[in-house]
Amino acid sequence: MNSSEAKKPAGVKANGFIQGLLPVGFDRLGLGLLFLAFLAMYVPTYFKLGATIWPTDEQGHGPIILAVSLWLLYEKRHELAALPAPAFSLMGWGLLGFSCILYAIGHSQDLLFFEAGSKIVLLTALALIFKGVPGLKLIWFPLFFLLFMVPLPENLVAAVTAPLKTAVSYVASGLLYQLGYPIGRSGVTLTVGQYQLLVADACAGLNSMFTLEALGLLYMNLMKYKSFARNISLAILIIPISFCANIIRVMVLVLVTYYFGDEAGQGFAHGFAGMVLFLVALTLILSVDGLLGLVFKEKKLP
Repeated sequence: MNSSEAKKPAGVKANGFIQGLLPVGFDRLGLGLLFLAFLAMYVPTYFKLGATIWPTDEQGHGPIILAVSLWLLYEKRHELAALPAPAFSLMGWGLLGFSCILYAIGHSQDLLFFEAGSKIVLLTALALIFKGVPGLKLIWFPLFFLLFMVPLPENLVAAVTAPLKTAVSYVASGLLYQLGYPIGRSGVTLTVGQYQLLVADACAGLNSMFTLEALGLLYMNLMKYKSFARNISLAILIIPISFCANIIRVMVLVLVTYYFGDEAGQGFAHGFAGMVLFLVALTLILSVDGLLGLVFKEKKLP
């Protein structure tokens, strides 16, 4: 067999994969133009997110969510290509138009919630147009997971974060007081020794809880439990787990400041406390999942 013949099967396989992605009446040129249009719309959005909210503590999880979602979609590529293309999807084309309206409103009015969120609606529409409902069922989790990278409206964040910070500050200061530390609290300001610490949004707000919920849902997706009750129970319990992890994070920062000074508490230790938050949350998720496994004794999906 000569070299040209040896390369032929790979080319056929690649062409077959691309052809498998195309809906009825759609050629590869149309697919390429659609891809370029998608990049033209959302690459500027990614740059905007990278220059504004992704560098912050509250939304630093955004690039990770995006990368994980892309990886999950990539893992489904062959299964997606193997599905037959529908003749026509009225719902898909309707959602495509709606996503364009959302994008136009978000982009023109500088509303990142609409602009970034429109991408999920657009990908849902494309899944329906290219592969119908079976295709959407296949990749629903990566699309749903993308919701966690969409910046929440500031009014909603402020309304939910205020009571959360107060509750975290109250519990953290109460526990440290019971342990014998000279700590006082005024709202979300903690006084320990000669130092004062303000509990910030990143330490105990809605965004950190949102991030930890994403971590828990990703864990459940990777574990592939078939028990609906077990998955729902764990998803609900992630909320108090997140609350407990935030309390421990605040306590760590208070103790570092108390023993090593304000500079240490606001320096490396502040970033380290963020790592502690995720380590504690992951440990608690694994522990709670182990307990749920004693109640819901079902095998994982293959």
